[in-house]
Amino acid sequence: MIQHSKPGDIERASMEIIAEELKRMGVTVPPENEAVVKRVLHTTADFDFAHALRFTPGVVEKGVEALRSGTCIVTDTNMAQAGVSKPALAKLGGTLRCYMADEETARLARERGVTRAAISMEQGAREHPQGIFAVGNAPTALLRLTELIRDGLRPALVIGVPVGFVNVVESKEQVWSACRECGVPAIVAMGRKGGSTVAAAICNALLYTAAGTLDPASRVLS
Repeated sequence: MIQHSKPGDIERASMEIIAEELKRMGVTVPPENEAVVKRVLHTTADFDFAHALRFTPGVVEKGVEALRSGTCIVTDTNMAQAGVSKPALAKLGGTLRCYMADEETARLARERGVTRAAISMEQGAREHPQGIFAVGNAPTALLRLTELIRDGLRPALVIGVPVGFVNVVESKEQVWSACRECGVPAIVAMGRKGGSTVAAAICNALLYTAAGTLDPASRVLS
Protein backbone atom coordinates (compact mmCIF):
# COMPACT_ATOMS: atom_id res chain seq x y z
CA MET A 1 0.00 0.00 0.00
CA ILE A 2 1.28 3.46 -0.92
CA GLN A 3 1.54 5.39 2.34
CA HIS A 4 2.95 8.77 1.31
CA SER A 5 2.85 10.88 -1.82
CA LYS A 6 4.04 14.34 -0.71
CA PRO A 7 7.82 14.91 -0.99
CA GLY A 8 8.20 16.14 2.60
CA ASP A 9 6.26 13.18 4.01
CA ILE A 10 8.30 10.74 1.93
CA GLU A 11 11.58 12.19 3.19
CA ARG A 12 10.46 12.22 6.83
CA ALA A 13 9.25 8.62 6.61
CA SER A 14 12.52 7.60 4.95
CA MET A 15 14.57 9.18 7.73
CA GLU A 16 12.46 7.40 10.35
CA ILE A 17 13.07 4.07 8.60
CA ILE A 18 16.79 4.79 8.44
CA ALA A 19 16.87 5.55 12.17
CA GLU A 20 15.04 2.29 12.92
CA GLU A 21 17.38 0.27 10.69
CA LEU A 22 20.46 1.76 12.34
CA LYS A 23 19.04 0.91 15.74
CA ARG A 24 18.39 -2.69 14.68
CA MET A 25 21.96 -2.90 13.40
CA GLY A 26 23.24 -1.67 16.74
CA VAL A 27 24.88 1.32 15.06
CA THR A 28 25.10 4.51 17.08
CA VAL A 29 25.98 7.56 15.03
CA PRO A 30 27.45 10.52 16.94
CA PRO A 31 24.80 13.28 16.95
CA GLU A 32 27.11 15.75 15.24
CA ASN A 33 27.52 13.39 12.25
CA GLU A 34 23.95 12.12 12.10
CA ALA A 35 22.67 14.47 9.39
CA VAL A 36 25.47 13.48 7.01
CA VAL A 37 25.17 9.74 7.60
CA LYS A 38 21.40 9.75 7.25
CA ARG A 39 21.51 11.86 4.07
CA VAL A 40 23.98 9.42 2.48
CA LEU A 41 21.85 6.44 3.50
CA HIS A 42 18.75 8.23 2.19
CA THR A 43 20.51 8.74 -1.16
CA THR A 44 21.99 5.26 -1.53
CA ALA A 45 19.87 2.88 0.61
CA ASP A 46 23.25 1.27 1.34
CA PHE A 47 23.85 0.84 5.06
CA ASP A 48 27.50 -0.08 4.50
CA PHE A 49 28.10 3.67 4.54
CA ALA A 50 27.16 3.75 8.22
CA HIS A 51 30.47 1.94 8.81
CA ALA A 52 32.51 3.31 5.89
CA LEU A 53 32.12 7.04 6.54
CA ARG A 54 34.90 8.58 8.59
CA PHE A 55 34.91 12.04 10.12
CA THR A 56 37.77 14.08 11.49
CA PRO A 57 36.93 15.69 14.86
CA GLY A 58 34.45 18.56 14.57
CA VAL A 59 34.34 18.34 10.78
CA VAL A 60 30.59 18.87 10.40
CA GLU A 61 30.63 22.00 12.54
CA LYS A 62 33.61 23.33 10.59
CA GLY A 63 31.96 22.56 7.26
CA VAL A 64 28.75 24.27 8.33
CA GLU A 65 30.70 27.32 9.51
CA ALA A 66 32.51 27.50 6.17
CA LEU A 67 29.27 27.31 4.22
CA ARG A 68 27.71 30.03 6.34
CA SER A 69 30.61 32.27 5.38
CA GLY A 70 29.90 31.70 1.68
CA THR A 71 32.72 29.25 0.97
CA CYS A 72 32.84 27.87 -2.58
CA ILE A 73 32.20 24.16 -3.17
CA VAL A 74 34.50 22.65 -5.82
CA THR A 75 33.34 19.31 -7.27
CA ASP A 76 35.19 16.83 -9.47
CA THR A 77 32.18 16.10 -11.69
CA ASN A 78 29.31 17.99 -13.25
CA MET A 79 27.02 15.29 -11.84
CA ALA A 80 28.01 16.13 -8.27
CA GLN A 81 27.66 19.81 -9.07
CA ALA A 82 24.16 19.22 -10.44
CA GLY A 83 23.14 17.34 -7.27
CA VAL A 84 24.05 20.12 -4.84
CA SER A 85 21.04 22.08 -3.55
CA LYS A 86 21.03 25.43 -5.32
CA PRO A 87 18.33 27.00 -3.07
CA ALA A 88 20.31 26.17 0.09
CA LEU A 89 23.51 27.42 -1.51
CA ALA A 90 21.83 30.66 -2.58
CA LYS A 91 20.38 31.16 0.91
CA LEU A 92 23.90 31.05 2.31
CA GLY A 93 25.44 33.21 -0.42
CA GLY A 94 27.73 30.38 -1.49
CA THR A 95 29.15 29.42 -4.87
CA LEU A 96 29.71 26.18 -6.72
CA ARG A 97 32.37 25.31 -9.28
CA CYS A 98 33.41 22.35 -11.43
CA TYR A 99 36.35 22.71 -13.83
CA MET A 100 36.06 19.39 -15.64
CA ALA A 101 34.41 20.75 -18.80
CA ASP A 102 36.63 23.83 -19.09
CA GLU A 103 38.73 24.07 -22.28
CA GLU A 104 41.77 25.07 -20.22
CA THR A 105 41.40 21.92 -18.12
CA ALA A 106 41.35 19.73 -21.23
CA ARG A 107 44.32 21.54 -22.78
CA LEU A 108 46.51 21.25 -19.68
CA ALA A 109 45.59 17.61 -19.20
CA ARG A 110 46.62 16.81 -22.79
CA GLU A 111 49.88 18.73 -22.51
CA ARG A 112 50.90 17.11 -19.24
CA GLY A 113 49.50 13.64 -19.89
CA VAL A 114 47.37 13.59 -16.76
CA THR A 115 43.65 13.40 -16.09
CA ARG A 116 41.34 16.38 -16.30
CA ALA A 117 40.25 15.52 -12.77
CA ALA A 118 43.77 16.13 -11.45
CA ILE A 119 44.02 19.44 -13.31
CA SER A 120 40.60 20.49 -12.04
CA MET A 121 41.81 20.15 -8.45
CA GLU A 122 44.80 22.36 -9.23
CA GLN A 123 42.52 24.99 -10.73
CA GLY A 124 40.17 24.79 -7.76
CA ALA A 125 43.07 25.09 -5.34
CA ARG A 126 44.40 28.13 -7.18
CA GLU A 127 41.07 29.98 -7.32
CA HIS A 128 39.52 28.72 -4.06
CA PRO A 129 42.37 27.62 -1.74
CA GLN A 130 40.06 27.65 1.28
CA GLY A 131 37.14 26.05 -0.52
CA ILE A 132 35.25 22.83 0.13
CA PHE A 133 36.47 20.10 -2.23
CA ALA A 134 33.94 17.35 -2.95
CA VAL A 135 35.37 14.39 -4.88
CA GLY A 136 32.86 11.70 -5.78
CA ASN A 137 34.20 10.07 -8.91
CA ALA A 138 37.89 10.46 -9.72
CA PRO A 139 40.62 8.92 -7.56
CA THR A 140 43.18 10.96 -9.51
CA ALA A 141 41.47 14.11 -8.27
CA LEU A 142 41.79 12.91 -4.70
CA LEU A 143 45.44 11.89 -5.19
CA ARG A 144 46.30 15.31 -6.62
CA LEU A 145 44.42 17.00 -3.81
CA THR A 146 46.46 14.94 -1.34
CA GLU A 147 49.69 16.19 -2.92
CA LEU A 148 48.46 19.77 -2.80
CA ILE A 149 47.58 19.43 0.89
CA ARG A 150 51.01 18.03 1.67
CA ASP A 151 52.46 21.00 -0.24
CA GLY A 152 50.56 23.48 1.94
CA LEU A 153 46.97 23.74 0.65
CA ARG A 154 44.52 24.12 3.54
CA PRO A 155 40.93 23.78 2.27
CA ALA A 156 37.98 24.29 4.58
CA LEU A 157 36.90 20.69 4.02
CA VAL A 158 37.68 17.64 1.89
CA ILE A 159 34.91 15.22 0.97
CA GLY A 160 36.55 12.09 -0.43
CA VAL A 161 34.07 9.57 -1.77
CA PRO A 162 35.15 8.35 -5.24
CA VAL A 163 33.75 5.02 -6.41
CA GLY A 164 35.41 2.19 -8.33
CA PHE A 165 38.21 -0.34 -8.39
CA VAL A 166 41.43 1.32 -9.56
CA ASN A 167 43.26 3.57 -7.05
CA VAL A 168 40.00 4.21 -5.20
CA VAL A 169 40.83 2.60 -1.85
CA GLU A 170 44.38 3.91 -1.95
CA SER A 171 43.36 7.48 -2.79
CA LYS A 172 40.95 7.56 0.13
CA GLU A 173 43.51 6.19 2.55
CA GLN A 174 46.11 8.70 1.38
CA VAL A 175 43.85 11.75 1.60
CA TRP A 176 42.57 10.63 5.00
CA SER A 177 46.13 10.37 6.31
CA ALA A 178 47.16 13.69 4.79
CA CYS A 179 44.14 15.50 6.19
CA ARG A 180 44.66 14.10 9.66
CA GLU A 181 48.38 14.92 9.63
CA CYS A 182 47.86 18.44 8.27
CA GLY A 183 44.78 19.36 10.29
CA VAL A 184 42.41 19.57 7.32
CA PRO A 185 38.75 18.70 8.09
CA ALA A 186 37.66 15.65 6.13
CA ILE A 187 34.77 13.28 5.50
CA VAL A 188 35.89 10.13 3.68
CA ALA A 189 34.04 6.95 2.69
CA MET A 190 36.63 4.21 3.06
CA GLY A 191 36.57 1.28 0.65
CA ARG A 192 35.34 1.04 -2.94
CA LYS A 193 31.90 2.58 -2.55
CA GLY A 194 31.01 6.20 -3.16
CA GLY A 195 30.02 8.28 -6.15
CA SER A 196 28.97 11.73 -7.27
CA THR A 197 25.55 11.29 -5.68
CA VAL A 198 27.22 10.55 -2.34
CA ALA A 199 29.42 13.64 -2.65
CA ALA A 200 26.34 15.74 -3.39
CA ALA A 201 24.44 14.15 -0.50
CA ILE A 202 27.17 15.08 1.97
CA CYS A 203 27.27 18.63 0.62
CA ASN A 204 23.50 18.87 0.97
CA ALA A 205 23.49 17.57 4.53
CA LEU A 206 25.95 20.31 5.43
CA LEU A 207 24.06 22.93 3.42
CA TYR A 208 20.71 22.04 4.99
CA THR A 209 22.29 22.15 8.44
CA ALA A 210 23.92 25.50 7.73
CA ALA A 211 20.71 26.95 6.28
CA GLY A 212 18.50 25.52 9.02
CA THR A 213 16.49 23.47 6.53
CA LEU A 214 17.06 19.88 7.60
CA ASP A 215 13.29 19.58 8.04
CA PRO A 216 11.86 19.19 4.50
CA ALA A 217 8.96 21.45 5.45
CA SER A 218 11.40 24.35 5.55
CA ARG A 219 12.55 23.99 1.94
CA VAL A 220 11.12 23.39 -1.51
CA LEU A 221 11.65 19.81 -2.66
CA SER A 222 11.69 18.79 -6.27
